[in-house]
Amino acid sequence: MKRSLTLDDLMVAGIAVAAGLLAAFLLRMLLRWLGKHAKRTRWSGDDVIVDALRALVPWAAIAGGLASAAAVLPLTTQVGRTVNRSLTVLLILASTITAARAITGLVRSVTQSRSGVAGSATIFVNITRVVVMAIGFLVVLQTLGISIAPLLTALGVGGLAVALALQDTLANLFAGVHILASKTIQPGDYIRLSSGEEGYVVDINWRNTTVRQLSNNLVIIPNAQLSGTNMTNFTRPEQQMTLTVQVGVGYDSDLEHVERVTNEVVTETMTEITGAVPDHEPAVRFHTFGDSRIGFTVILGVGEFSDQYRIKHEFIKRLHKRYREEGIRIPSPARTVALQPGGAELLESGIPQQRDAAARP
Repeated sequence: MKRSLTLDDLMVAGIAVAAGLLAAFLLRMLLRWLGKHAKRTRWSGDDVIVDALRALVPWAAIAGGLASAAAVLPLTTQVGRTVNRSLTVLLILASTITAARAITGLVRSVTQSRSGVAGSATIFVNITRVVVMAIGFLVVLQTLGISIAPLLTALGVGGLAVALALQDTLANLFAGVHILASKTIQPGDYIRLSSGEEGYVVDINWRNTTVRQLSNNLVIIPNAQLSGTNMTNFTRPEQQMTLTVQVGVGYDSDLEHVERVTNEVVTETMTEITGAVPDHEPAVRFHTFGDSRIGFTVILGVGEFSDQYRIKHEFIKRLHKRYREEGIRIPSPARTVALQPGGAELLESGIPQQRDAAARP
């Protein structure tokens, strides 16, 4: 010590520490009040920032009080340097954790707002957290007087060996980044792979993509496999899609009457069923003279992929009921087979010859 420790020194140091603790308490109360007001706003970013500052501001106030107390006390040069360095490291660590929380929270908020359906691309969140924490760690080493140049050199040389050992992991990582950067798939999209798997994309992390099927089962697909397979995205370029239903009526039906009745049922279904597109224009297209019926296609508009099953169910029920009321017949498939002379001998030989006749009404 440069001089002897006195009671006044202890009192001033105690007051400095108490002031730091009081400031930490008041600032925490202020941030809690700000957090309540932030929840009332539409932007979720202010919630993330206020929540992150709750960890930094109180510790900064406490560190300021301790630094003031250390400045008052008659400490030796070595002890004073150690105390200041320790407090600096404490602030850097608190700042790093706060920055990691704030930045990853903002990244998560952005990915959720652009995904559309309560999903999160954790690959960006994890990469951001690792980068921020790594930068904070390097700053701490530099503050402690440890040169980071040899460490960076060693990491560069060792990175090649790590990359060779983790080829599959890195392939999945960069495939996931490419998928999200190209915006071919986003959390919330409904996809179907050429291998048959289909469902809603729940999450895309550093290694795999999680898909939730309509049966509520989860399918885990490696990012590299997902990036290299043929895939149909039913959500892009827009979520609304069309649904086709195949129908057939008898040859004795009035096609103008059939088209008018079918359009009325389509309009009714589009208006009353949840998930349908009310402004969808009814579309009926005749296309086939079949064996026992005239086939046509009804085109319906649905809001998104999973809505099609409910809409198709309701449309078929309503169309069947309306056809019965209007006297429109939906014939069952029928075929009349006439055997040529000598057919008995052919049947006995196991090679019957037959020809199609007109279908029964």
